Amino acid sequence: MAKNVTIVGVGALGSHLVQFLRSEDIDIRVIDFDRVEQKNVQSQFHGKPSVGKLKVDALKQSMQFLYGKKISTVSHRLVYNNDNELLKGDLIIDCLDNGEAREIVQKYARLYEVPCLHGALAPDGSFGRVIWDEKFVIDSEAGQGGATCENGEFLPFIAITSAYLARAAQIFLATGKKTGFSISPTGVVAV
Repeated sequence: MAKNVTIVGVGALGSHLVQFLRSEDIDIRVIDFDRVEQKNVQSQFHGKPSVGKLKVDALKQSMQFLYGKKISTVSHRLVYNNDNELLKGDLIIDCLDNGEAREIVQKYARLYEVPCLHGALAPDGSFGRVIWDEKFVIDSEAGQGGATCENGEFLPFIAITSAYLARAAQIFLATGKKTGFSISPTGVVAV
C-alpha cells in the first residue's frame, strides 16, 4: 500500500525533491500557491514553458510527461484556517522559505503527531539542512533574507540538498528511521 507524502513548497528544494521521489511507491501531494517566474527557471525544476503557470500545475504536468508519475496538487496558500484540510498524509516534507508557514506546518505535525521532515537552504549557498521536526528550530529570519535561487548560481548545491532530503524520506518510508543531514560545500554530515 502506497504511503501518502505531502510536500509543502515546490520552489528550489521542493520541485527537485518531487522528481527525486518519483520512483517511490508513494502518493505525492504538493502544496504551493505561487506561480513560476522567469527567474525560477534557472534554479528550480520548472522549465521556460511553465512561466506564468501555478508551480503545482507546472510540476504535475512535467512529472506526468517526463516520468508518467501522477501527483496531486493544492494551489492554495497554507494558513492556520486551512491546515487541517491541506496537511494530510503519512509524512509531511517542509520545503518552505517562509517562517510563518513553517510554524503552521510544525504546529500541525506536532499536534497530530505526523512525521515531518524539514529542508532548508541558506540564501548564500553556505549550508543546507535536512532535519526532522523533533530537532528543527525555525529560523526567525526565514523568508526575510535574500532569495536562494534567483540566478542559478547555487543550482548544484540546491540539487544536492534536495537529494539528501529525498534520501532521508526514503530511509524513513522504508524503515521508520529518522536520519537527517547537514550539508555544506565542504561535505555532508548525518545528524
